[in-house]
Amino acid sequence: MVKKTTQIAVIGGGDCTPEELQTAEEVGAEIARAGAMLVCGGLGGVMAAACKGASSAGGTTIGILPGPDVEDANPYIKIRIATNMGEARNVIIVKSADAVIAVGGEYGTLSEIALALRDGTPVVGIDTWSLSRCGKPDIPIIPARTAKEAVRLVLDMID
Repeated sequence: MVKKTTQIAVIGGGDCTPEELQTAEEVGAEIARAGAMLVCGGLGGVMAAACKGASSAGGTTIGILPGPDVEDANPYIKIRIATNMGEARNVIIVKSADAVIAVGGEYGTLSEIALALRDGTPVVGIDTWSLSRCGKPDIPIIPARTAKEAVRLVLDMID
């Protein structure tokens, strides 16, 4: 079990595959079972699926919303924070997290990964971006194959 204040961000695309939705839901449930809080962008796709999983397992979900209206949050968000900052809210998501789990993802996800890595926040990815620098592989995103493995990895890194 983790500290009650442990917050894990789940990031990924608003548009995603059925497999990514299933994985995100499993990640959310694993986060809740571990006793951590889930932080996300509060909208649909991977965010909603992760929150659905966390909620079904009795977890706390926090949505950092891009717009001015808390009513835009997906129905599984327990704590809704309207920022009216658009994509700049990605900084708040990452700064609020002890670790990040990326599931799939679009360019917004890549920006969150970059922000986390720059700050030294652990990032675990499931079927997400890979990076290279000067033509050579750079492996700062720890790969995971399953939701359970992803959550175990981030918890091991922040303990």
